[in-house]
Amino acid sequence: MRLSRGREFRAVYDAKVRASVGPLAVSGRPNQRSHPRLGLAVSRRVGPAITRNAIKRRLREAFRLLQHDGPPSAHGYDLVIAVRAHTPLTTAEYQAAIRQALSKIHSTWTRKLQKTPRPSNGGTTAG
Repeated sequence: MRLSRGREFRAVYDAKVRASVGPLAVSGRPNQRSHPRLGLAVSRRVGPAITRNAIKRRLREAFRLLQHDGPPSAHGYDLVIAVRAHTPLTTAEYQAAIRQALSKIHSTWTRKLQKTPRPSNGGTTAG
């Protein structure tokens, strides 16, 4: 359920669909799986190791809870959450922020997919 390789992170970043909610910058793209996957980017600027690890634990727990009782749009997305410096929030606050960001990302992808032209059949008509 995690993104662990650099190329997986790059694929999400290259999709260029982002949403910022509070101290979180969430990038996302649809995947071909039936479950969402999470990647975390927490730099040293966020704080000392104890703070960074507390934030990561809470984000993972919020994501875990969200994937089961979250909206159906949460299924099938790869998400990378980049964390800005802040005082650690509660798991419920992180869950609300992720839900809000995911909603924005899902609506952006829905609009993008509706705008893409469908391949034509070469100009021939059936019949």
